[in-house]
Amino acid sequence: MARLISPILATQFTIFLIFSSFAINLVVGDDGFARTMDRKLFGMKKEKLSHFRLYWHDIVSGRKPSSVAVTPPANNSSTLFGMIRMIDNPLTMGPKMSSKMVGKAQGFYSSSSQEGIGLLMAMNFAFTEGKYNGSTITILGRNLVFSEVREMPVVGGSGLFRFGRGYVQARTHWLDPSTQDAIVRYDCYVLHY
Repeated sequence: MARLISPILATQFTIFLIFSSFAINLVVGDDGFARTMDRKLFGMKKEKLSHFRLYWHDIVSGRKPSSVAVTPPANNSSTLFGMIRMIDNPLTMGPKMSSKMVGKAQGFYSSSSQEGIGLLMAMNFAFTEGKYNGSTITILGRNLVFSEVREMPVVGGSGLFRFGRGYVQARTHWLDPSTQDAIVRYDCYVLHY
């Protein structure tokens, strides 16, 4: 009887070791700190491309600005080099401030060029309406303000835009040189699941 138990136990132990090592590889992976995962575990279905046209209202003047300077530009800088502004800018469906607000652009922009007006933009478009309510897309890139069309990457997102990527094209719709208030049209192209 002892001889029959021994081969059964040996087989069970071998099966246990095989499954254990397989399970450890699933959790730890080859590098010990990273692993490959099946996208279906995250509910990721077919990838789709969405296009949004939004109007970004940069309100610098008035009693309640949506864009405030937190760092002034360097002395004697004609390009405002070094200036940093925090933003909580309205995003609307149309160019008028009275059009439906669908979210906020929250983040900052800074003047990062000494040879022209070039901004570093780091902002989230935080949506507050419809099926995208609570979702965000994150934009990080260079904005050459006086170019007709500026392209910046979408580097991520949250909510319905989790694993999002793409780009935006910015076009100045209106600019008041005396107050620096501006309305910019953003065409956003986002790949997401």
